This record gives sequence, C-alpha cells and structure tokens, in this order.
Amino acid sequence: MRHGAGNPRARTAFLYHDFFLEHHTGWKHPEKSARLTAVMDRLRTDGLLDRVLRLTPVEATPETVALVHDPAYVADIEARGAAGRLFQADADTVGSPATYRAALLAVGAVTAAIDAVFDGTAQNAFCAVRPPGHHAEHDRAMGFCFFNNVAIGALHARQRRAVSRVAIVDWDVHHGNGTQNAFYADPSVLYVSTHQFPLYPGSGRRSETGEGPGLGFNLNIPLAAGSTDTDYLAAFRDEIRPAIARFKPDLILVSAGFDGHRDDPLASMRLTEQGFADMTRELTALAATHCGCRLVSVLEGGYHLPALAAAVSAHIAALLEASA
Repeated sequence: MRHGAGNPRARTAFLYHDFFLEHHTGWKHPEKSARLTAVMDRLRTDGLLDRVLRLTPVEATPETVALVHDPAYVADIEARGAAGRLFQADADTVGSPATYRAALLAVGAVTAAIDAVFDGTAQNAFCAVRPPGHHAEHDRAMGFCFFNNVAIGALHARQRRAVSRVAIVDWDVHHGNGTQNAFYADPSVLYVSTHQFPLYPGSGRRSETGEGPGLGFNLNIPLAAGSTDTDYLAAFRDEIRPAIARFKPDLILVSAGFDGHRDDPLASMRLTEQGFADMTRELTALAATHCGCRLVSVLEGGYHLPALAAAVSAHIAALLEASA
C-alpha cells in the first residue's frame, strides 16, 4: 500500500487502483468498468478526492484469499484468466485475463483499509473496488463476484489483527449469500443484511439465523420491493442498532451496494442518496460508540451509473463528516 494524492491529514481513507478498470466482463454486462469511472468522475467533481486520504492497494496473496476460499478454486480463477480470453465463471459472472489480479487487488484494498483503521492512519475507509465480492462462495464464483472481499477482510482482522468480534452490515439490494455462509456457524462475526426479498440469489430469509455456535449471529432483514429511505432507517433503528449494541464489535465492515437506489435497473427499491447518507451516519455513530470509530466500507453493487456515483459521493461525504 502507498499513499497517493488527496489530503494526508484526512481521517477517511479512500482505496482505489486503476487496474480495477482492466477487469472486463463484456460490453453488455452490468458490472463493468464504467461503474468506477463514473464514481471517480463524480468524486472529482464534488471535490471529495481532495478531502480523503488516498491509499493505493497492493495485491493480496493467494494465502490471504484462502482464508475464505478453497486454494484449488483460487488457482482455477488464475488459470482461466491466463488462457487470454473472456471466460464464464457462472451464468452471471464473467472474467477476463485481468480478473485474477483485479480480484487480488480488491482483497488487498480491504485488508489495507482494515490495517489503516487499526494503525490509526484513518478512522474509517471506503474501498472503491471491483469485482465485488459478497456472493462469492468458498469454492465458486457467483453473482459477478470472484473473491469475497469483506469476508476475507473479516478473517484478516480476526487472525492478523487479533480482533475478537467483527460486525458485517450488508445493505446491498441482493442478499450476501457468500458472506452469510462463510460465518454461519461463527459467533465471532455478526452478519446483518437488509435486502429486497424475494430476489436473487433467493437466500436471506428471517429464519436463517446461524447454526451451532453461530446461532443468533446472523440477522436477515428482508424488505419488500418498493421500500424507501424511511423503511431502511426503521430497520436500522429497530433491529440493527440493538443487534450491534448487544454484539459490541471491535470493527464494523460494510458491504456497500448501491443497487437499492430508486433508479437502479436490477432491483425495485426506492432508496435515495439521502438514504445512503443517513444509513452511513447510523453506522458511523455505532462505530464511534462500540469500536473506536473503526469502520471499513467496500463497494458491492450499483448499476445505474449516475445513481451509483451520486450515492457513493453521499456515502463518502458522510464518512468524512464522521471523521472530521
């Protein structure tokens, strides 16, 4: 990791690498390089890139990825990209020669952000990465995702930063099946998801609450199509706040998908930029109360380019507000 431009005194870190744009998925695919181009252009226009601490990630090692994923699966993604053409990892998930390195950089961004908040370099951080991660399972790609960035980050924090408890809050419009499955029997990680239901991938029912020692540490909050800012904030007030207060995490990770926006083509929610900013404020307040402000947010979905860019801008502005 190295410092880039931006404000070296900022307490909100921003992690990004141009190589994320090299992960190609085909010109019709919704998870495309233009997503990050739109985000970066909007952040420049809004003056936010000058206000954050810019950090450039380095690639995670395969051993770090193997904290969550089968090493044979990791090696298979590397080999398929090395063939030099686009490849279909599952029905929805397309890779290219650059995918393996981009996915390693995405994981590296998350682990570097976690290190930054524990080293005191920053209070909170946003990782503008692709490919996204929360659908990726132990041994297969799924839902545009190859490596589960947030799940690997949680285990990095647990195993390499001596963290006892990690809370993951996933507000992507799609349920994070891969993250849930990674920690379904693990009481050291609280997984909380708000998501449209029913919708892809079909998991995320209220009855899915964990198993064995992890029973009660998995909280799904399925929401009906058409849910608004008010509905999401009620979920935060009535369920997420008390769950995190009981759990008392040492770190909060956010699977920050912006496909719940009212303009997004892949779902039917009615969130606005203000809603994303308000949810961010809820989580930064919880982080301030329970874990020394340590919060790392990671880009997941969001497929209407102007809506994605505006929502990310509002999210980062709220992170900056909290770290001022």
